[in-house]
Amino acid sequence: METADPRNSFPGGREGPFLGLVAGVIGLAALVSVASLVDLVDRPGLPAAFWTMAVLAVGCDARPFVPSGRRQTSAVFPSTCFTFAILLGWGLGPAVLVQAVAVAVSGVRLGHAPWRTTFNAAQYACALAAAYLVLRLGPGGLFDGDRLGWTDVLAVGGATVTWFVVNYGLVSTALRLRFGGRWWPAVRQGLPFELLSTGSLLLLAPVLVTAARASAALIPLVLVPLFAVYRMAHLSDEQVQLAALDPLTGLPNRKALLAEVAEQVHRHAERVARGEPGARVALLLIDLDRFKNVNDALGHAVGDRLLVEVGARLAGVVGDRDLLARLGGDEFAIVAGGLDGVDEARELAGRVVAALTEPVSLDGLPLDVGGSIGIALFPDHGEDYATLMRHADVAMYDAKHRNDTVAVYTAESDHNSAERLGLLADLRRVLENRPVAGQTVRGGDGAALPPRLAPDDGPDRAPRPDAGPGPGPGSGTRTGTGVGGTGTGVGGTGRWWLPRRRSRPAPAHPDELLNRILTGADPVRRHSTAPERLPPTPTPDTGPATTPPAPPTPPAPAAEVGEITMYYQPQVAIATGEVVGVEALLRWRHPRRGMVDPEELIRVAEQSAVMRLLTYRVIDDVVAQLAKWSAAGTTLRAALNVSVRDLHTGEIVDRIADRLASYGVRPDRLQLEITEGALMADPRRVLATITRLHQLGVAISLDDFGTGYSSLQHLRRLPLSEVKVDRSFVLGMAGDADDAAIVRSTIELAGALGLRVVAEGVEDERTWRLLYAAGCDAAQGWFYARPMPAEELTAWLARYRPLSPVPSPDAEIPRRHAR
Repeated sequence: METADPRNSFPGGREGPFLGLVAGVIGLAALVSVASLVDLVDRPGLPAAFWTMAVLAVGCDARPFVPSGRRQTSAVFPSTCFTFAILLGWGLGPAVLVQAVAVAVSGVRLGHAPWRTTFNAAQYACALAAAYLVLRLGPGGLFDGDRLGWTDVLAVGGATVTWFVVNYGLVSTALRLRFGGRWWPAVRQGLPFELLSTGSLLLLAPVLVTAARASAALIPLVLVPLFAVYRMAHLSDEQVQLAALDPLTGLPNRKALLAEVAEQVHRHAERVARGEPGARVALLLIDLDRFKNVNDALGHAVGDRLLVEVGARLAGVVGDRDLLARLGGDEFAIVAGGLDGVDEARELAGRVVAALTEPVSLDGLPLDVGGSIGIALFPDHGEDYATLMRHADVAMYDAKHRNDTVAVYTAESDHNSAERLGLLADLRRVLENRPVAGQTVRGGDGAALPPRLAPDDGPDRAPRPDAGPGPGPGSGTRTGTGVGGTGTGVGGTGRWWLPRRRSRPAPAHPDELLNRILTGADPVRRHSTAPERLPPTPTPDTGPATTPPAPPTPPAPAAEVGEITMYYQPQVAIATGEVVGVEALLRWRHPRRGMVDPEELIRVAEQSAVMRLLTYRVIDDVVAQLAKWSAAGTTLRAALNVSVRDLHTGEIVDRIADRLASYGVRPDRLQLEITEGALMADPRRVLATITRLHQLGVAISLDDFGTGYSSLQHLRRLPLSEVKVDRSFVLGMAGDADDAAIVRSTIELAGALGLRVVAEGVEDERTWRLLYAAGCDAAQGWFYARPMPAEELTAWLARYRPLSPVPSPDAEIPRRHAR
């Protein structure tokens, strides 16, 4: 899949700057060395000290120390000490010659390509030549027999620094041009190691020359400090490796994974640019299933042994050049490079699944261990470690939620993208928009409320946001357009609507940090929240409490985040055609995104405090609209949906009771719709909240009946007044005997228990007649009317004429045949 070291591969004709550097260094080295090498021919015999250093330089480089990591600038070559000492004692020619021989030996030992060995010899020659020029600025050679002065020390020090800067600079520049990336971070990363190892070797050279002045026999003694340098570099590298290993399994850890992904991305970026095959890198994130059960039942010691065994199995699956890492807990990761596409990544994941299929036997007890695997590919799903890791994590949880084993990242499954975080920030802004002091309080249809219906916003009440006229009619059906029901908005798998939480002081909550992150994610969306309003003060002339003006903090411009509006869909008694109620449905028309899909809105809002704000907003607007209708002589019951999170506390009961009292609305005019999923989430706490709502006089409707997993005992034990048949059954009952049987059975069961039955999704006359024949109480859907803003509903009611069904032959409900 990959060569042992990518620096051995010759890049080819497209790497102009890199090839130019290689050619320039080799040419410069030849230019500065040829004269000194020619002078070496006419030079008298060199002393034994020189030959001793030369032999040691070549011999030591036959076994250099290569640090871990494939992006290090260079290995530790002991010949540096001897060749620099030869430069100090005998000049440039002998030093270049010995260094070239030593580089050739080390190149053969390490398997370097010929062009790379030539470049290494040239870079050392340039460094030696630069150091020699600095030495020439000094008084003379070190073997002149005179006592060394400060000028000699300064010259040697300057030559040492020059050698290091030129050599390290050439290597770093070559790596930068060859592999890309930012130059300074790469230089800074390798600089401490180079200073420690190569710097120590260079500083030994003057000591070695001084010893050679006394006797050549003293030169081999330098092998002792050289071995110390070697061991120091080795121990330092061991510490780096241990810091990148998991102590339990011995596998690489998260730190090593980060380095490996960065390395693989660096290597394959060049292949991607050229369109070559094998340019993909796969990151597989593996999370074990049922591992917590093992820990809880058998203890952490057995869990640790299980992780070791799983690590050994996975190690047998991955290739020699792939990396297997343990990230912590029961999470593992695999990095595989040189892939052509997602099929090869899936094949690797299949081998992992097969390895985990066989039970693990510990102390004679077989333990079944499965796993969920998420896959992210470079460059398809990200071009850095953080992005690939997050997307692999998204895919892994997608596999868990779908009860699948392997999943590849898709944008559709990413519920925490930057776009959705921005959407959540905009939602918070539009919910926090509140009327400025002195502004007329309006109902959901935009009409001004009489003073006696305007709410008192005291210190424990959040100001009711203004719900002005909304956008035009929506798509009409409840699927993807409403607030309630499965696929309709706030109910089912998640319900949505909430205005403000109470403004009384509360302790800091983790949501506040989330709020700051979300609202600060986009500088355009930053805003300042309005200050808390003062308690109402009585006025002697009018009597009712009024709210003093708040400090002049204008709300965020509505044009930036759009406007939330309540739509209402009529509910009609089938037998008489009378409009008996409406269902409140939330709409948000975003200025840039258009009408926001309620399902997406649920996913982004449900796990944050915004969900509560949304619910409170709906409660405020719906109760205010009921008060407006009541003042105009229209008597309707409004149903609204609530999130499962709202039912876990009693705050929603307090909020509803407060608003009903403030607006003077009778409790029986309000109805809350809950889903079977909400009941199953936490039955005890949900039952307590529902009981309080029932005692308050608010009716409870079981929405989307038949689509959840609750038992029939909920119909018997809960204080319900209504059951809503899900539209998925109603839409198909005219042509599907099974759907018709479910609808008919639900109507009969609810009727026997004294519950009202409402059918959702009535869109044609035949379905309307079938429901009448089955004895259904009420219905809603496009057959009667689409959801509409409050002012349109008022006009619709004025021209609506009740219509009663007439029995007809086509009203017979389809019945299934016996199987």
